[in-house]
Amino acid sequence: MGIVWLIYGIVLVMFNEDLNWFEYGWFVFSAIYFIIYFYQKKEKYLTLENGIIKQNWPFGKKMNLNEIKRIRHFAGDYILKSENKELTINIQLIDEESLLDLKTELKKLNAEWN
Repeated sequence: MGIVWLIYGIVLVMFNEDLNWFEYGWFVFSAIYFIIYFYQKKEKYLTLENGIIKQNWPFGKKMNLNEIKRIRHFAGDYILKSENKELTINIQLIDEESLLDLKTELKKLNAEWN
């Protein structure tokens, strides 16, 4: 998407004589997509350490493993539920080896699977 918006912004600038400030917004949208892409490429999607599972993205959720009461596998996601929190993990974003590690750790928990 970032590439498409960048190309669209370049075409607008090159072929449009009357540019509004809004039309430069395509460059901003493109930059945001590139920043998100490189951040996600550099950082892991999920971290499991010291008894805490955490999503590694801005505003990502985290949950203590010992608080998890229920684990649900639905539509390519693991939904972890505690008394007052819910954490959804998209397992399609995790490589196979790491997914096996995650499943092993989740199976160790005293949680209800459904």
